[in-house]
Amino acid sequence: MRITYYGQSAFLLEIGEHTVLIDPFIQGNPRCPVSLEELLGRSVGAVLVTHAHGDHWGNTLDFARAGALVVGTAEIGNYAQKNGAERVAPANIGGTVRLPWGSVYLTPAWHSSSFPDGTYGGMPTGLVIEAEGKRLYHAGDTCLFGDMRLIGERGLDLAMLPVGDSYTMGPEEAARCLDLLQPRHAVPMHYATFPPLFGDPEVFAQGARERGVEPHVLQPGESFEL
Repeated sequence: MRITYYGQSAFLLEIGEHTVLIDPFIQGNPRCPVSLEELLGRSVGAVLVTHAHGDHWGNTLDFARAGALVVGTAEIGNYAQKNGAERVAPANIGGTVRLPWGSVYLTPAWHSSSFPDGTYGGMPTGLVIEAEGKRLYHAGDTCLFGDMRLIGERGLDLAMLPVGDSYTMGPEEAARCLDLLQPRHAVPMHYATFPPLFGDPEVFAQGARERGVEPHVLQPGESFEL
């Protein structure tokens, strides 16, 4: 599985012949090194959305109108459908969406959620993604919470955690999450995109190494193989 970071909380997963986007904040993302047109040309099959804030919802509708399946809460699915998405897979916390390439399980996240136009976006979520024998956890926007231990009990190959502070946890608290999640690898996200997101990913990386977790501090556009 190839994982590419596009800044903020946006990732592209290449799973065999399938291409999946998480939180596709492309246009308006000052750190994203690729254009929306370039990514639309990648034939993205599914877009996974953790919550409705503009820096996560992003260009979901552009990909949906190009044929991608939208996966998220019922509120996200309903909003997407009302705005031109033909393929949606609405779920809720504790629910699993099963897809040809794997599955997506929705976890809690401690945050808020509303669309850019003010419409309520449902509960924010994290995502446990299973594919090709790997298990990934994308935490969305959240703080540290004790039930991360239960997520970790599933056995995680990778945890993607916000470290920017201000609107989510900072790098020190994100490193403490690793005590509960116990992943093999970790990627910091949601930092440096805007001035309030001042958390230092290298602080997180050091905390990960101290816990025996391999960190990957990716610059936007960089990839690694899991």
